[in-house]
Amino acid sequence: MPAWMNALDRHFPIRYLVMLTCGAMALGGGLAWWRLQMPPWVALLGVAGLVIGVRDLRQSQRSVLRNYPVIGHVRYLMEFIRPEIRQYFIESDNEAAPFSRQQRSLVYQRAKGEPDKRPFGTQLDVHREGFEWLNHSLAPTTLASHDFRVTIGAGCAQPYSASVFNISAMSFGALSANAILALNGGAKQGGFMHDTGEGSISVHHRTHGGDLVWEIGSGYFGCRDDAGRFSEEKFIANARDPQVRLIEVKLSQGAKPGHGGVLPGPKVTIEIAQARGVPVGTDCVSPAAHSAFSTPVELLQFLDRLRTLSGGKPVGIKLCIGHPWEWFAICKAMLATGLRPDFIVVDGSEGGTGAAPLEFTDHVGAPLQEGLLLVHNTLVGLNLRQHIRLGASGKIVSAFDIARAMALGADFCNSARGFMFALGCIQAQSCHTGHCPTGVATQDPGRQRALVVPDKMERVRRFHENTLHALKELVQAAGLRHPGEITAGHIVRRVDNGQVRLLRNQLCFVAPGELLAAVRGEREWPHKVYEIYWPLAQAERFAPTDPSDTALTVRELAI
Repeated sequence: MPAWMNALDRHFPIRYLVMLTCGAMALGGGLAWWRLQMPPWVALLGVAGLVIGVRDLRQSQRSVLRNYPVIGHVRYLMEFIRPEIRQYFIESDNEAAPFSRQQRSLVYQRAKGEPDKRPFGTQLDVHREGFEWLNHSLAPTTLASHDFRVTIGAGCAQPYSASVFNISAMSFGALSANAILALNGGAKQGGFMHDTGEGSISVHHRTHGGDLVWEIGSGYFGCRDDAGRFSEEKFIANARDPQVRLIEVKLSQGAKPGHGGVLPGPKVTIEIAQARGVPVGTDCVSPAAHSAFSTPVELLQFLDRLRTLSGGKPVGIKLCIGHPWEWFAICKAMLATGLRPDFIVVDGSEGGTGAAPLEFTDHVGAPLQEGLLLVHNTLVGLNLRQHIRLGASGKIVSAFDIARAMALGADFCNSARGFMFALGCIQAQSCHTGHCPTGVATQDPGRQRALVVPDKMERVRRFHENTLHALKELVQAAGLRHPGEITAGHIVRRVDNGQVRLLRNQLCFVAPGELLAAVRGEREWPHKVYEIYWPLAQAERFAPTDPSDTALTVRELAI
């Protein structure tokens, strides 16, 4: 500032000028109203500003407002609209936070049935490290349908033919009633499955009759007694509903693995209470750990019990990989008991959630690639892979995302935020506030009214259909007949020093029975993670036999 302004600021801080101006407006406007019969709005505006300024000076919570009365509110206003300003005017098309504008636009266009083609070539830097592509064939195939299916629970009394692309877990309570109605209606129209999330099955899930994956978390919502323990009677009542096709026991969630949750009592409405089996207006607690089992063997026995109680429906688990020895302990329990889940959904740490501590979102749990590879390779090495279907979830929105996950071992993929975009989500990231601008993640009746169910049902169906159509084109271009044939030999990644590698050559893949042979001492361990942690795992408990020196970097885990 000029010297004269600095001198003035020392005697009368300029930051008070706005409040002083408000006082002058109040005085001058009041005189003009009294003497000249002019409209009083200038005086009223000045009085309002003066009152705000005095309140700012007297309050003790915000230092900015004490030092900058009235004008300091502009700072909070700009901070409030900063995400929108950045999203609409500043960020590039390929800047991911967490989804880029290009990713969101792709979903919007496919959901609306608009052209999703791109002119003038790719906007991606094809020479950057980590860039990936799918190798095509000079003998492409021609497929009659994009309705790719995979059978889950082939040995069960009620196996299920699932689409390779489905709606991932999102609970009623986290999402609005209209969002659930639209998702399930779209799933019904498109013939794919809709995961309930651990909030259980609400009346909105049942309205349209779409296929459901009933997710059961540590709170046992929908199948709990008054003490919050698992209830066989209540489980049977829901599990034997024909609309429920799969039962999924959630061990951990990618966005906040190892962390429970609480839905505060004021948010527990009558509808939510009925779905979850909890009292209205009482805190709804999801513990961090299950009470129905405490060891790997007990987990598998619990799954087998659920399969029987449900009338023979496929039963599986969902988890984000953490300590490798805990996953190995589950595998050892499979070998020891002969019991197996019918499917396993691997959730990557890049998965989303309505609310989670920042440290959990950013730094807890294995990303999808590392988690999926560990699960797939272990099952292959134990000759168990052919009995268990693998699902993948975690930032999957495009056909290439699906193809890449399948190259790493997945049989099917689930998407949550992708289908939220199809509903109209604009990534405002206000899911936890109840003030969702599009009515997707809120229980406010006025806000969710903006989400028109018939229109959004059709968008959900179209997003699924058009994504699978794009997947069909990728499969044809690669010269294949089904996306399940995509392997790590089809995906190329640019690595250091300007070199490229097939994922098959960059990542470690275990051969069938290789791990069993290593356990018997007939060959070397296929990877250091098995050599270190397989001996620590035991079927009778999740804790390692020797808890010392159990640190392993994500790079070492990437098998």
